[in-house]
Amino acid sequence: MADRAPSPIYGRVLLKLSGEALMGDQQFGVDAAVTTRIARDVGEIQGLGVQTAIVIGGGNIFRGLAASARGMDRATADYMGMLATVINGLALQDALEQQGVVTRVVTAIEMRAVAEPFIRRRAIRHLEKGRVVIFAAGTGNPYFTTDTAAALRAMEIKAEVILKGTKVDGVYTADPLLDPTATKYPAISYLQVLERQLKVMDATAISLCMDNEMPIVVFDLREAGNIRRVVLGETVGTIVGA
Repeated sequence: MADRAPSPIYGRVLLKLSGEALMGDQQFGVDAAVTTRIARDVGEIQGLGVQTAIVIGGGNIFRGLAASARGMDRATADYMGMLATVINGLALQDALEQQGVVTRVVTAIEMRAVAEPFIRRRAIRHLEKGRVVIFAAGTGNPYFTTDTAAALRAMEIKAEVILKGTKVDGVYTADPLLDPTATKYPAISYLQVLERQLKVMDATAISLCMDNEMPIVVFDLREAGNIRRVVLGETVGTIVGA
């Protein structure tokens, strides 16, 4: 008898990607090889029947906080950052559709020529029909990060988990790239993340997840197949929960 295909432990997930995740080894912009690999990984979990939403940052193109530190008006800088996330969303949509994955880009700021406006019920309907939904333009409000947008959208679409793809394989006591003595947490609570000021997501996003008991899995996005491993329940990265 043939082995049964492994079944995912999550039915609907929200994948949070930083803009920097799309850069690869470049200084800025979008690396086509990286977006193709991410698209393949997302296509794999779509094939398992997992409904997938994505929130993407814009730090590879423009970072509002950095610009405001250099004297630009914070709200203006943040709106520019939101536009950068739309560019990334369209790049990722193209990569996904080249893999045969039907995708919709949904934006918090209306720009109907390039993407759909965010309507919660319509976004959920796309997911139910097996389309990947990319949420761009953050929350549509300045002073909120794309981490907070990820937490907010995850609640709105009733995702079961936030998958936070990063450059490291979990949450550490310190930055493992700078401190060789840093150790990894297999699991950690929301409160510990806040108290120890660990750079998982910003405090607003963590608080929102804590209030709504939304688990976060922090994992290494750069290793191909990791998204599939997480949704199949393998021990990958760090789980942030209650």
